[in-house]
Amino acid sequence: MEVQVSAETAKKLNDLATSSGRAPNEIVEDALAGYLEELGAARKMLDSRYDDLKSGRVKPLDGEEVFRRLREKSERRRSGG
Repeated sequence: MEVQVSAETAKKLNDLATSSGRAPNEIVEDALAGYLEELGAARKMLDSRYDDLKSGRVKPLDGEEVFRRLREKSERRRSGG
């Protein structure tokens, strides 16, 4: 498989390969494997949360309520409380 990258990304990859003593294809393989693992874990977590919502085990929060709580928390931190 071939992957096309920008000249800037190719330069960064080659610079990293030179400084680390690893082949560029090894670096790409490791990076892609890590990315796919993280993506799979995120997908699994999202599926689980969706199942929790659909089953009623978890109740959704109103977005405005969440922002209100975050603003209050931030204000308490700034005021030292």
